[in-house]
Formats: sequence, C-alpha cells, structure tokens
Amino acid sequence: MLVRTFVILFLVHISFISFDLKGQSKYQKILEVSYEGGPLISNGKDWADELHNVINYQGVDVRLGWRNFSKNYYSFLYRYPVFGIGYSVTLPYYSEIGRPQAFYAFGEFPFTHKGLVRKFNLSYYGQIGVGFNLNPYDPDKNPVNLFIGSELNAYIHLGFKANYKITPKLMAFSTFGLKHYSNGATKKPNAGINLIPISIGLRTNFGNTVPDFQKEMEFPPLEKRWFWNFSLYAGMKNYNMGDPTYFRGGFGVNYLWEADYRYRLGLGLDVFFAPGMESRNPGQEFDFSDQVSVAMVGSWEWKLNNRLYVPIGLGVYLKRNELNEEISWFYERMGVRYRINSNLFAGLQIKAHKAKADFFEFTIGYTIPGKIRYIINP
Repeated sequence: MLVRTFVILFLVHISFISFDLKGQSKYQKILEVSYEGGPLISNGKDWADELHNVINYQGVDVRLGWRNFSKNYYSFLYRYPVFGIGYSVTLPYYSEIGRPQAFYAFGEFPFTHKGLVRKFNLSYYGQIGVGFNLNPYDPDKNPVNLFIGSELNAYIHLGFKANYKITPKLMAFSTFGLKHYSNGATKKPNAGINLIPISIGLRTNFGNTVPDFQKEMEFPPLEKRWFWNFSLYAGMKNYNMGDPTYFRGGFGVNYLWEADYRYRLGLGLDVFFAPGMESRNPGQEFDFSDQVSVAMVGSWEWKLNNRLYVPIGLGVYLKRNELNEEISWFYERMGVRYRINSNLFAGLQIKAHKAKADFFEFTIGYTIPGKIRYIINP
C-alpha cells in the first residue's frame, strides 16, 4: 500500500508539472510510441525454464515528455534531458503471468550536447512506476508462477536508446534494456519478472527542437558545506509464502559533503528493526537485540534538479541477523526522493542484498545544512 500510494502521488505530481508547462515555449514537448519484444529471463530453476519457454514478451509503450531548453543550469549539466510520464502494456495474455501493465515516470539523458544537433545520437533512460494486471502465484490456480506473489508491483525499466532524426519534428529510435516487476518482498514469492526487450518507435517533437547554444549558461555560486540527513524508514516484509506480512523499518543518519552541483557524498549509520521474531519462529525465544541490525553506509545523492534526486547507498553490517533475511554482510540501496523544501524530504527506495530485495523503504527525513566552508564562483 505504501509503495502504491507513493508512486501514484509521484506520478500525479509529474502530471501536474507536465500540464503546467503547456504553452511555455521554452519547453519542447514530445510524444513517443514504440513496439517492443524480447525474452523473459529464467533463473535456472525448472519452473522458471518452463515459463521462459512459454512466454515471448511483446508490448507497446506510449510516453509524453518535455525537455527544458531555458537557461536552466541543471538542464545544461544533464545535456537537456527529457522527463515525462508513460504507459506500458503487454500485448499477449498469458495465464501464467497475466497481461502486465504499468504507469511510470521517466527520465532520458543524452550522452553529449552535440548529439542534440546531429541526425544520430545516443542516450540512456530510467523508468519507475507501478505495475499491475499480473497473475500472481496461487498454490491451486497458478502454482507455476513463482516469480511474483502479488497483483500490484513496482515497475522499473533501465536501458539505452539510439535516436535518428528524420526531420526536425520526427525521430525514429530503438531501445535496449532490462524491464523488472517486483513487490520488494512484501508478498512472496518475489523472484521478480525480468524481461530484456528491444524496441523500435517514433517520436514527434512539438515546439523548439534544439537549444540556443549561443546563450552563455549562468551557474549560481556553489556553496561548499556539510549536511546532516536524518531519515525514518518504514515498510512491510513477507518472510515465507502463506505467512503474515510484518513491519520493517529503521532510521538513518548521514553526514554529506556538497561535492558538485550534481552530487553529495558522505558516510552514515543505519539502524533497522525487524519485529515479530517469536511469531515468525515459534518455539524459540528472542530478545530486543535479535530484532535490531546496525550498519555503516556510504551514501551518494545524485541530484537531478533542486528538488528531485536519487539516493544510492552501500552498507556494511556491524551487526546483522540472518533470521531477518540479511543474507550477506553488505546491502545496496537505490530509489528516488523529493525535497519538499530546503529541509524536509520524502522518498521511496529499495534495500537489497546482492540484488535480492529486502524491503521497500518509504522514507521521510530532515536535512540540517552546516556552515558554508567556502564558495566556488563559476
């Protein structure tokens, strides 16, 4: 429920921005339609190989987006990226997995500035949203689908894109990437559905087609300082198929340095709580320390603009418990966060061990900026 609520609110926010930009000449609006197909990835298990042999993914994607050609330094730094919303639908219906669909927000980032004025250019992209209309595992009706245990899932698609300009307003493109449906272990099984689609499509551009490179970009002074980040994490986790879902949460403290206009780097401490030990392991006795894990974490905030950023972390446990499915001595974190103002932020990220989901972290936090050490004037 937390995952669905956050993603829907995030997409609504993006939609309002899109409508608000209508009519502003400094923004280029785009419409894309593509057809894609590719294999489902097996994890080597017999049941997975069976599904791999049956399912041949084919789908259609529709995207609405905009590109900021104004004198915005974040747009310049990221080579005038495209942001927007999209809809993905699988064409064939498979009784084993259903007809997966998704609403998502996306960002597409060119590799170079010069590519914007050339006929051929390359870019990379990321999509994140909510996936639905899947047929989950059912011990009686659908026992073969051990990939997914819920109808509603997070949707992620990462990949590369090749663009060819036919006219200033019309572009052909092809993409290659990884498409992933997962519920973040909120309901097992959760091996996740992974697809490798290749697409072909057309883009129509509305408004300006290239930025004005004659205008000199103005950068604000870069204030070099430290920041304290205080975060609260909350989520749900299912440990065994058919068992109840339990609360997972914790808090984090990070000390971050303003390294660049785009990055903050630092170190922190994470403390995680996993209640319900005795009900999950009947007949055994546990104390409070068995429900707590502690870790040091290296943190990286990838700022896409003044408000939207991607938190990336690599943690090393100082204390862990394998009964809480902390299966390795380290973990990874990645997601998306939004700054409500200069202090408050909220977000959603996935915590995982060796790319295997632990739980989705719905996050709210507070940032305390430190004293400015020095200022770099561009």
